Amino acid sequence: MCLAVPGKIIEIENDDDLMRAGRVDFGGVQKEVNLAYVPEARPGDYVIVHVGFAISTLDEDEAQEVFEYVRKIDESLELTNGN
Repeated sequence: MCLAVPGKIIEIENDDDLMRAGRVDFGGVQKEVNLAYVPEARPGDYVIVHVGFAISTLDEDEAQEVFEYVRKIDESLELTNGN
Protein backbone atom coordinates (compact mmCIF):
# COMPACT_ATOMS: atom_id res chain seq x y z
CA MET A 1 0.00 0.00 0.00
CA CYS A 2 1.27 3.47 -0.87
CA LEU A 3 0.55 6.70 0.92
CA ALA A 4 0.68 10.09 -0.76
CA VAL A 5 -0.06 13.29 1.14
CA PRO A 6 -1.19 16.70 -0.13
CA GLY A 7 0.86 19.77 0.72
CA LYS A 8 1.12 23.40 -0.33
CA ILE A 9 4.22 24.66 -2.09
CA ILE A 10 5.69 27.51 -0.01
CA GLU A 11 8.69 28.28 -2.20
CA ILE A 12 10.73 26.84 -5.02
CA GLU A 13 14.39 26.68 -4.04
CA ASN A 14 15.84 25.17 -7.21
CA ASP A 15 14.11 25.42 -10.59
CA ASP A 16 16.64 23.27 -12.49
CA ASP A 17 14.79 20.49 -14.40
CA LEU A 18 15.48 17.18 -12.60
CA MET A 19 16.87 18.96 -9.55
CA ARG A 20 13.73 21.11 -9.18
CA ALA A 21 12.91 21.30 -5.47
CA GLY A 22 10.92 23.37 -3.05
CA ARG A 23 9.55 23.67 0.47
CA VAL A 24 6.11 22.15 0.92
CA ASP A 25 3.87 22.71 3.93
CA PHE A 26 1.97 19.73 5.34
CA GLY A 27 -0.31 21.34 7.91
CA GLY A 28 2.49 23.18 9.70
CA VAL A 29 5.34 20.78 8.98
CA GLN A 30 7.55 21.91 6.12
CA LYS A 31 9.75 19.56 4.12
CA GLU A 32 11.95 19.82 1.05
CA VAL A 33 10.30 18.00 -1.85
CA ASN A 34 11.50 17.12 -5.34
CA LEU A 35 9.23 18.93 -7.83
CA ALA A 36 10.71 17.55 -11.08
CA TYR A 37 7.52 15.58 -11.91
CA VAL A 38 5.32 18.69 -11.65
CA PRO A 39 7.11 21.36 -13.72
CA GLU A 40 3.88 23.38 -13.91
CA ALA A 41 3.58 23.73 -10.12
CA ARG A 42 4.23 27.12 -8.55
CA PRO A 43 4.27 28.53 -4.99
CA GLY A 44 0.75 28.45 -3.59
CA ASP A 45 -0.19 25.31 -5.56
CA TYR A 46 -1.09 22.05 -3.86
CA VAL A 47 0.74 18.87 -4.77
CA ILE A 48 0.44 15.20 -3.86
CA VAL A 49 3.74 13.99 -2.36
CA HIS A 50 4.95 10.39 -2.16
CA VAL A 51 8.33 9.53 -0.58
CA GLY A 52 9.67 13.04 -1.10
CA PHE A 53 8.50 13.49 -4.69
CA ALA A 54 5.55 15.61 -5.79
CA ILE A 55 3.74 13.31 -8.22
CA SER A 56 0.78 15.49 -9.24
CA THR A 57 -0.97 18.76 -8.60
CA LEU A 58 -4.46 19.18 -7.21
CA ASP A 59 -6.76 22.11 -6.59
CA GLU A 60 -7.28 23.64 -3.16
CA ASP A 61 -10.79 22.18 -2.77
CA GLU A 62 -9.47 18.65 -3.29
CA ALA A 63 -6.63 19.28 -0.83
CA GLN A 64 -9.04 20.62 1.80
CA GLU A 65 -11.24 17.55 1.32
CA VAL A 66 -8.27 15.27 2.06
CA PHE A 67 -7.34 17.38 5.12
CA GLU A 68 -10.92 16.96 6.38
CA TYR A 69 -10.69 13.16 5.98
CA VAL A 70 -7.42 13.15 7.92
CA ARG A 71 -8.99 15.25 10.68
CA LYS A 72 -11.91 12.80 10.94
CA ILE A 73 -9.54 9.83 11.09
CA ASP A 74 -7.57 11.55 13.85
CA GLU A 75 -10.76 12.23 15.84
CA SER A 76 -11.85 8.61 15.39
CA LEU A 77 -8.48 7.33 16.64
CA GLU A 78 -8.67 9.59 19.68
CA LEU A 79 -12.12 8.19 20.55
CA THR A 80 -10.91 4.62 20.00
CA ASN A 81 -7.84 5.14 22.19
CA GLY A 82 -9.84 6.91 24.89
CA ASN A 83 -7.88 10.17 24.71
